[in-house]
Amino acid sequence: MRILLRALAATACVAFAAPAFAAPPTSELIAKAVADPSRPDKDREADATRHPAEILAFTGVKPGDTVVDVWPGRGYWTRLFSDVVGPKGKVIAYVPEEIAAFPNKPVDVAKATAAEAGRNNVEVVSDPLAAEPPKDFYNKLDVVFTFENYHDLYDSFMKGADVAAFDRAVFKMLKPGGVFVIVDHAAASGSGLKNTEDLHRIDPARVKEDMARAGFVFDGESKVLASAEDPHTAIVFDKAIRGHTDRFVYRFRKPK
Repeated sequence: MRILLRALAATACVAFAAPAFAAPPTSELIAKAVADPSRPDKDREADATRHPAEILAFTGVKPGDTVVDVWPGRGYWTRLFSDVVGPKGKVIAYVPEEIAAFPNKPVDVAKATAAEAGRNNVEVVSDPLAAEPPKDFYNKLDVVFTFENYHDLYDSFMKGADVAAFDRAVFKMLKPGGVFVIVDHAAASGSGLKNTEDLHRIDPARVKEDMARAGFVFDGESKVLASAEDPHTAIVFDKAIRGHTDRFVYRFRKPK
């Protein structure tokens, strides 16, 4: 994530600017972000199955934070984070270079999100997944977030990208006490990486193992997207289960 460093450098220039007035409680800002009338209809339609207010609260995001939205898709979470962190904060929509050539043009989509009115705090970055950050850019991030895409980092279209190196890079760039929040579709217990490509699922235990190897401490989970009715055997795009899979929401913290 080497190009990300330029975005972090720009963020550092405003990091110590004092707010001119007391900000409202984060819970109010989250509610306002979800209710933002500028959000696209598709985003609003997805709210019922994504529970954005609960997920945002779980990340601990607050005004002035620097957040990285890994694999931002259509910008659903990028927009929400942008509203919450406000003008003193920064949202980096990070598109791994390995997927930049996808037919849906994910970099262009992310840039379109950043170009929307009121999104001056959003910057788009695309570079190789496992690029090593120099030491000058350690300890700069507050939150790193990825929604339903961590499993994809292991798939063949990522061209053998070093996921462990990516995890270590995230750890290095997070501030002490910063968090990496991972939401993904649960695979059957004990399956490891077996179903990342065919079912688009990952064993939650494997994610915990990855994070522990990178130095993270497991800091909690939310059950807001859990589903006991999911047998963990169907592809997540199956119409019978799409939007209602058993999804884990894990928070991993960089120790202080």
